[in-house]
Amino acid sequence: MKKLVAEFIGTAWLVLGGCGAAMLAAGFPDLGIGFAGVALAFGLTVVTMAYAIGHISGCHLNPAVSIGLWMGGRFDKKDLIPYIIAQVLGGIAGAGILYMIVTGNGSDIGSFASNGFGELSPGKYSMQAALITEVVMTFFFLIVILGSTHSKAPKYLAGLAIGLCLTLIHLISIPVTNTSVNPARSTSQALFAGGDYTSQLWLFWVAPIVGAILAGIVYKWMSPEE
Repeated sequence: MKKLVAEFIGTAWLVLGGCGAAMLAAGFPDLGIGFAGVALAFGLTVVTMAYAIGHISGCHLNPAVSIGLWMGGRFDKKDLIPYIIAQVLGGIAGAGILYMIVTGNGSDIGSFASNGFGELSPGKYSMQAALITEVVMTFFFLIVILGSTHSKAPKYLAGLAIGLCLTLIHLISIPVTNTSVNPARSTSQALFAGGDYTSQLWLFWVAPIVGAILAGIVYKWMSPEE
């Protein structure tokens, strides 16, 4: 239960920090956050939680990460569904808090930092481009996670490496899909944005999970023994 609570809290923080930066600060040029600031905000949520709850739950914060770690032989199958449920609920809780804050001055939530393709893509990228982007970005995210948390990797640097990787992923893919690589994060925002964002949510479950599974298989094959 302690692990599940940690995942709930951590995923709520990821949504509050990352999507919150996109919703609250990115629209104010004088704050100087912009595109790069949102990418950094997502990375910082992972860095901060990695050192806060990594020793409790492993700090997955993401169903795709849990699945990738399971495929890579790093996570027990019996914990997979409980972790995913805790992550999704944590994301929804974070989005609920963010909704109350964003609407506190009468603002409309708009897209609510949701993910999308086609007309819902920030750069109007196609479904094919979105699918490729999410599979590939999640694949590399899991490669970095599996590698930096390996027993032979430098100690204490995993959280920093993973957070910086997520920042880089956002710098690449925000224009394409608004960056998911995390089904829990996508679900939490789509539930509030509704409409076509909900109907496109399937891609932001399927693509990250496929990328994570591929990474788990590849890294398990090429990595040295623990």
